[in-house]
Amino acid sequence: MPVRAEHDRAVLAALLGRDPVLHAYQLGDLDDFFWPYTSWFRHGDQVALLYHGVNPPTLLAFGAPAYVDELAVLLADLAPMLPTRLYAHLSPGLTAALAPVFDLDGPAAHLKMALTDPARLARVTPVGRPLSAADLPQLRALYAEAYPGNWFDPRMLHTGQYVGVDDGGALVAVAGVHVWSPTYRVAALGNVTTHPRLRGRGLGAAVVAALCRRLRDSVEHVTLNVRADNVAALRLYERLGFTRVADYGEYTLTGRGVSGAETTPGV
Repeated sequence: MPVRAEHDRAVLAALLGRDPVLHAYQLGDLDDFFWPYTSWFRHGDQVALLYHGVNPPTLLAFGAPAYVDELAVLLADLAPMLPTRLYAHLSPGLTAALAPVFDLDGPAAHLKMALTDPARLARVTPVGRPLSAADLPQLRALYAEAYPGNWFDPRMLHTGQYVGVDDGGALVAVAGVHVWSPTYRVAALGNVTTHPRLRGRGLGAAVVAALCRRLRDSVEHVTLNVRADNVAALRLYERLGFTRVADYGEYTLTGRGVSGAETTPGV
């Protein structure tokens, strides 16, 4: 079966829902909030997502080891149709399928984690208040100081799933989400940081615990992505009840022989 564009959300939900933890980001992107920014591709039962709500666009392709070969066929067929500059999150074993078309810079080794022991959240006193669009200036200031390389999308404040801690009239710690979908019962934490002058005081754990308790009222699976070498973050998340569920790599892809301005998706 050749690669095909897939536009049926029910079909995609059924395929991705077989492993909702591995595919939490993709399931979340089926929501109306994200759907207009997505292009979906399918080969048999394997699915890849091109999310073009960010710059550069981001390709997501995840599969269990038993299905990597089929997913690689999808990516090999899809590669000539992709934009010439993009970012990619890929399960191990998939880079060879893209190498004939792209130069790959990476990987940055990452882990997917899921909240599997929520009872541990009770060991941490939650701290924080829900943030809104009115908090955007303070939040930008915190990220500029504490997490300049973030992937924050201001639209996410409208989900109501950002929690922050104030000190001296300024935000000093925050935990938020990249995706949140009560419809598909998944959430992915993201853009978690604490002001440098207050690190080591437990604020990170407290604000993440507050957000996780909030999320568990509306979703079944709370997940996150984290760099494999971020030892401090790994210890924090494991202390709160998260476990490692999958490895993946993050790559920057550039079409072979390409120079100049970025292109837009050809899909």
